[in-house]
Amino acid sequence: MTRAPVSSIELLLDEDSEAAVREEWDALAAVSLSSLAAHTAPSNRPHITLLARSSLGDIDAAALSARPVFAVRLGAPMLFGEGDRRVLVRSVVPSVELLALHDEVHRALGPGDDAPHTTPGAWTPHVTISRRLRLQDLERALALVGGQISATAQCLRRWDAATRTVTELGHLARSRP
Repeated sequence: MTRAPVSSIELLLDEDSEAAVREEWDALAAVSLSSLAAHTAPSNRPHITLLARSSLGDIDAAALSARPVFAVRLGAPMLFGEGDRRVLVRSVVPSVELLALHDEVHRALGPGDDAPHTTPGAWTPHVTISRRLRLQDLERALALVGGQISATAQCLRRWDAATRTVTELGHLARSRP
C-alpha cells in the first residue's frame, strides 16, 4: 500500500537549535543507527510540522509571518509508531504562541484531509530525529539524544512532496507590531 504525497506547512527554528538537532542526527549516524542525517537533500531541515494534507490551497503567508518570533522548547525524546521500528522524535513543549500558530494555520486553510498527527486536538508537536529506529537500538539511541534545547521559531515554509519543492512563506517578525 502506497501513500499519496502530502503537502505541509512547517515551522523552522533558529540556526543554533537546528545545529543542535543536526548534532543528534550525526551522533546517531556515527554509530550506524537510523538517523535523518542520511537524508542529505537541502530540503531536509529540523522542523515542526503544523499541518499536512494531500493538497494545500492558497494561504496568506504575509498574515502568518507577521506574528513575532517566539520561544520553542524541545524536550524529551518520544517514540511514534508500532512494530519493531519506530519514529524517534524530540517532543516540543506546547506554548501559547505555538498552539495559536497551529490554530491559525488550520483556520487559514480551512477544513481538509489533515494527517491525523497534525489535526487540531490530536497534534503532538515534535522534531523528528530518526524514522526507522529498531527497538533493539533504542537504549543506544537515547544515550545520544536528549536534554532540553531552547529554540526560537523563525520561519514558515511549505513542503510539496509530489514536486519535492520547498517554498518559503516568510520569516516571523523580529519585534512586535
